[in-house]
Amino acid sequence: MDVLISKPKIQVRPFHPSDKDTWEAFVRSANNGTMFHRQQFLAYHAPGKYDFYHLMFYHRNRLISVLPGGILDGAFWSPVGASYGSFVLPDIRFERTLQLVDSFLEHLASEGIDRAYLIPPPFIYQKTYSQNLEYALLYRRFGFEYHYISHAIDLRRLGTEPLSAFDPTARKTIRKILREKKLEIRESTDYDAFYPILLENKARHNAKPTHTLDELKRLQELVPEHLRLLLVYYRNQPIAGSLLFLCNDRVVLCFYNMLRYEYERLRPIYLLMYEIVRWAKQRGYAWVDIGVSQVPQDPDPMTPSLSLIAFKERFAAHGIIRSTYFYDRQAGPQIIR
Repeated sequence: MDVLISKPKIQVRPFHPSDKDTWEAFVRSANNGTMFHRQQFLAYHAPGKYDFYHLMFYHRNRLISVLPGGILDGAFWSPVGASYGSFVLPDIRFERTLQLVDSFLEHLASEGIDRAYLIPPPFIYQKTYSQNLEYALLYRRFGFEYHYISHAIDLRRLGTEPLSAFDPTARKTIRKILREKKLEIRESTDYDAFYPILLENKARHNAKPTHTLDELKRLQELVPEHLRLLLVYYRNQPIAGSLLFLCNDRVVLCFYNMLRYEYERLRPIYLLMYEIVRWAKQRGYAWVDIGVSQVPQDPDPMTPSLSLIAFKERFAAHGIIRSTYFYDRQAGPQIIR
């Protein structure tokens, strides 16, 4: 009988704290695991802040997937309290992937949960590119809630001197900064110096940072191997900074790129971008993810920020899609847009 109507062969088990070592080892070895899938990362949240409901999937007593998540407003969400979630997988065949999705949906039904939302990392986070999971979700009639445009720099396309891949304006600006030596860039763990810059930037867009200062310090304690903070100094005062998340062995994510706008004329972000790309390329990363490029507070959350996109393209960045998949058992098959 065709696999498309076969019964799932996967056992689903909720995560227990005693499973932490097994979970962490699986994420490290998986094809698409990131820091956001780690239990050690999720532990920065205060106890009780979220109703976590992480799942583990076994085939013949062998762990084949983990799924971090939680329950929000009666729906299963993955991630909860992180940027990326969805199924963490090895490079497995399509048939097993489809059985995995079927087992997940059957488990939700058995728990009385009708809705699910999944936000997987973009393809660049995979060791081996595969869209088996995406097709399995679509075949089982998951739909798309939103698409966001993100931008990333393919470091494998850059030569030994990344500056040559940047556009003429970026090259000229960075060379001037390096020549004049007015700005100094330092690696740091001084979040007290960085956080006021972050607050000031977010306030300009009527927004607040994703993390509190205490949460950033907590992350530095829990997963220091995944964080790199860069600060730019002018006359020995911090005027800009970038917090990098070293998500896995392939991708460096610029989670926060911030500056004091009274020093914008000095172009500290150009220096940060040059240092980030140079450093990541030198250490063997494949991509630098510069994050989504939407217009903050726009009624349509998918509205792209054309000026921000144009700025990112100065550094050889190209658009990649970040999508949210959703499933609603009561509504029936979703319209794929």
